[in-house]
This record gives sequence, C-alpha cells and structure tokens, in this order.
Amino acid sequence: MLKDTHALTVKSSNINRHVNASRTIHIHRASLGLLLSALMLGGLNVSAQAQDSPTQSAQTQDTQVQGAQTTSSSDQQAAAQVLDLLNQYSSDADWDKYFALYRQDGIFIGTDASERWGMAEFEHYSRPTKGWRYDLTERHLIQHGDVILFDELLNSPAYGVSRGTGTLIKTDGNWKIAQYHLSFPIPNEIAKQITAEIKAANKQ
Repeated sequence: MLKDTHALTVKSSNINRHVNASRTIHIHRASLGLLLSALMLGGLNVSAQAQDSPTQSAQTQDTQVQGAQTTSSSDQQAAAQVLDLLNQYSSDADWDKYFALYRQDGIFIGTDASERWGMAEFEHYSRPTKGWRYDLTERHLIQHGDVILFDELLNSPAYGVSRGTGTLIKTDGNWKIAQYHLSFPIPNEIAKQITAEIKAANKQ
C-alpha cells in the first residue's frame, strides 16, 4: 500500500507538473497572442498614419498645382483672346476697340527701324488707314505672375510670314498690351542679301 500510495503521489505530482506546465504554456501562448495582436494593431496604426500623411500632402500639392495650372491656363486664354482681337480689329480698322486693348503707356514697334511709337503716335499713323490683316499660324505664351510674354508667327497677305512679339500686363483685372513688336523674319539663306539691301537703302 505504501508503495502504491507513493506511486500515486508521484503520479499525482507528475500530473500536477504537467497541468501546471500546460497552464504555463497556455498562459504564455495567450500572452504571446495578446502581444502579437498588440504589435499588429500598433503596426497597422503606425502604417496607417505613415500612409495618411504622404497621401494628404500629395493631395494638397496636387490641388495647389492644379489650382496654379487652372489660373495660368485661364490667364493665358484671356491673353490669347486679347491678341486674337487685336488682329481682328486691325483687319476691320476698328481703331477704338483696337487701341482699347493697349495700356495707355503702351509701345508699338513697327518693321521700320524708326517705328517706335507711343499710343498717340501710333493712333495718328493708324486711323487714316484701312487697317492691316495678319492671320495667326503659331503662338507661344510665357507667364510670370501678372506679366505674359508672347511671340507669334503670322501670315500677312501683303508681306507673307511675319512675327509679333511683346508683353501683356494684367491691368485692373484685364490683360493689356504693354508692348507689341512686328517684324519680318529673314531666312538664314538670304539674310546677307537682305541686310545688304537694307544697308544700301539706308545710305541713300
């Protein structure tokens, strides 16, 4: 009986050890599971925060860029319309509307070296005429705030390929021409011939 009792005690002790060990394993597993869950949740939160910040920043930047592009596009469209009307009004000899597109301190530079006119001089030259026609073939606009630089290729029935360059300035909310320069581009192949003729004409 003593041996059996000792055997039962040993077995009971072994069972208790296994139970305790099993409980410990379950506790450890449970703790480990909680720890992993906490880490995963923490990681997800950190990941979400890390993703939210750049996304919000990018959206803000996109909005700002899109806003800038919209403003620029709107301004350039308005400036292009001014230049289109300039060509239309000069063709119609509608001088009141034509000169309303310029600033009061605007400058017109013509094809002749002597033609650098303020608005009063330019009007004095223009109003007695029947106008002139220049059809747009190509145009470029570059905006710097309230200033737009432009260059355009034109086709004139009288002179052929012509070029207009100049500056528009936003004035009282509207784009006005501050300077317009009309010229005749010379092909490189005949540049010396043409300039020689110009030199000869200037000597006369």
